[in-house]
Amino acid sequence: MKSKNNVKLTHFSDVYIEGLTSFVLDEEQVKFTALPNAYFEGQYRIVILNESEPVGFFVLHATDRVKDYSDNPNAMLLTSLSIHQTQQGKGYAKQAMFLLNQFVTSEFPNCNEIVLAVNHQNIPAQTLYSQVGYKDTGKRKIGPIGEQLIMSLWLS
Repeated sequence: MKSKNNVKLTHFSDVYIEGLTSFVLDEEQVKFTALPNAYFEGQYRIVILNESEPVGFFVLHATDRVKDYSDNPNAMLLTSLSIHQTQQGKGYAKQAMFLLNQFVTSEFPNCNEIVLAVNHQNIPAQTLYSQVGYKDTGKRKIGPIGEQLIMSLWLS
């Protein structure tokens, strides 16, 4: 799935390993997300590309873990969104999140909602998700470093 600025989303494959293993985040960001690594069945690793270069990464979950965030049996959980530190500030995360609706509708046609948890201290992430249409559900979870807001995006 491609945007007008050459940003696209694609499923993980071995061709992106070198670019993803060079991923760097600062200490402040690492506490809010995870670096690309091994995932399990029902988890879909998605790579954010600029042209053919991996600049970001996230995971979509279709596991029982989703039930902790939504009662919707057709929901998926978004976790571990990160943009390589050297590529931050270029709008890649926002472009990727705008592409996500169409990508999920195409790749996972049974999914009609994406949910996520964002730390209450992570204002930049809250702002990003709000700008691309996520709504605060009013639900809260306690995560590894404090309270998390549960946000949801209904797919069109």
